[in-house]
Amino acid sequence: MRARLVPLAVILLCCSGAALCQRFGGFRGFGFGRTQEGPRPVFPKEGEFHFIRLEYTDDPRYHRGFGFASRGAEGSGWWIVDWPDSDDHFSMGVRRLTRIDTGEPRHFPLTDDRIWDHPWIYVTQSGWWNLSKPETDRLREYLLRGGFLVTDDMWGDDAWQIFRGTMDRVFPGQPINDIALDDAVMHVLYDIGPRDLTWIPGTRHLRRGYDGQVTVQQPPGSEPAWRALYDDHRRLVVAINYNTDIGDAWEYADAPEYPEKMTALAYRYGVNYLVYAMTH
Repeated sequence: MRARLVPLAVILLCCSGAALCQRFGGFRGFGFGRTQEGPRPVFPKEGEFHFIRLEYTDDPRYHRGFGFASRGAEGSGWWIVDWPDSDDHFSMGVRRLTRIDTGEPRHFPLTDDRIWDHPWIYVTQSGWWNLSKPETDRLREYLLRGGFLVTDDMWGDDAWQIFRGTMDRVFPGQPINDIALDDAVMHVLYDIGPRDLTWIPGTRHLRRGYDGQVTVQQPPGSEPAWRALYDDHRRLVVAINYNTDIGDAWEYADAPEYPEKMTALAYRYGVNYLVYAMTH
């Protein structure tokens, strides 16, 4: 029996490896880049801009009960997806592409008073968050004081309904519309035009064929939308990336397997959001 089980185990291992190679990144899967490239980049302790990732509690119906403890994460749940590579790579891009003095990326919840020191915060998977009343009250005050929120990697109607319900508690009755092409946020630094209103894939949408080529497969029914919520003075306060994933495009910015054009587009959106937030 042992003689028969050993060849079977080898066959199963090879099949699983082939499946990973077909999906993306070979045996490295989602983890390529960080473990093989050494430590995280070093940023100044302080700066004009810090990438602030918002911590939150998951909606209990969609709770994700694990994080990346092996990589030094101080929590778990959906908020930590793509951390820290996404934050690091975007911060390096801001430092390279602008004259903004960029400090170390950070992460904390809305209830942390450090939020008042930062004009731009990013939240991923906001379709699965569960904000309390103190948190929605704090978010409203933050945005009315001049803060700017970027939401990303939110897919499907269920996630949209949760997010929409949360924003109704933050700004009751305030509409959410597609960002107009002539909006200042689309031209504040980079010009973003009609061809750029496309979806940006996550790594889960990439497939490697037997010829080694990576192809992109858009999920059925996942039409991308670039939406916004404005305050009463028509200042854009929440940028909403729906059915698209700029966080993955930042995270895998140095990965040859990830489509370069999509990373470039994700940087243009992100930098425009940031410059708008710091000048409006």
